[in-house]
Amino acid sequence: MGKILINPILPVWLMGIICVGLLFLKRKSLGAYIRQIIAVLLLFTINIRPMVPNESISVETEKLNIKVIFVVDNTISMLAEDYNGSFRRLDGVADDVRHIVDSIDGADFTVISFNNNAAVSVPFTDNGSYVATMVSSLYPIRSIYAKGTSLNIVHDTLAFVAKKAHEKDDGAVAVFFLSDGEITDDSQLQSFADIAGYISCGAVMGYGTTNGGEMYYVDPYYDEPEHIMDYTQYPAEPAISKIDENNLNSLAKDLGIDYVHMTSSNKINPVLEKVKKKAESDLSEKEMKEKQIWASKDIYYYFAMALMVLILWDAVLLATGHVKRNRKKKSDDEQQ
Repeated sequence: MGKILINPILPVWLMGIICVGLLFLKRKSLGAYIRQIIAVLLLFTINIRPMVPNESISVETEKLNIKVIFVVDNTISMLAEDYNGSFRRLDGVADDVRHIVDSIDGADFTVISFNNNAAVSVPFTDNGSYVATMVSSLYPIRSIYAKGTSLNIVHDTLAFVAKKAHEKDDGAVAVFFLSDGEITDDSQLQSFADIAGYISCGAVMGYGTTNGGEMYYVDPYYDEPEHIMDYTQYPAEPAISKIDENNLNSLAKDLGIDYVHMTSSNKINPVLEKVKKKAESDLSEKEMKEKQIWASKDIYYYFAMALMVLILWDAVLLATGHVKRNRKKKSDDEQQ
């Protein structure tokens, strides 16, 4: 048997608070309180919903002859809350990446993220679910450490990865560049045209609005979100980040791919159709790849059964004690 997996029903921290609260409701007798502690532990275990790998399932998936490069802007401006209304841009990025990997399942994916520096966050893999999860976990560095946004910082890394992907085999290379296009370090957007020869298809995906949005930074050490302020004016006011579509359009033109202003995941569908057609045209014959998927079996109901038995046992003990007390009281009354 493999390691135990968990899939909490309520957040673990919330159930922890509830359980601690229940333990403070201390019962009078030692035996009753011991049963209470056991019941609380069982309740906590049931909530985390433990599972064990059950059996291996073999499935065949079509292996597409295409490599997909996600370039994700992970600067603090991507926290601006103006995606599809009032959602954070990074939340939109996470949803859109998941939509893309689900739509072109069978491709090889990699993720390049950038803020002060650019780095390959995920090497090439055909595990789209893993890629989507990693992108959803991206979060900017604090504003006090940020050096200002520059799209140029990712040029060399993208050029290296795209060139290697292009040279590895005859398959297509798709690039999805996800950014708000904002440059705040006083630099000018350099040309990305030298990378276009390695790219077959894809899109520059723009996030944000011309009106812009405010940003809140969630520090894991503090409870309250930190409002990002603009200290270049006095008194300081909430900083506003706005999309720069001029930069995004220039980037798309240099790379030879489409520009799409993202307001929902469906906006990228026309590009995905082109990507899938390009992938299929590069296949001499469809390659099927077998994957092993482990099914999971819930075991929380064993703990639920134990909790039920404990509750019934406690109820019987309470009822028995109540009957005994009533008999003793009746006997005392008769003697009086």
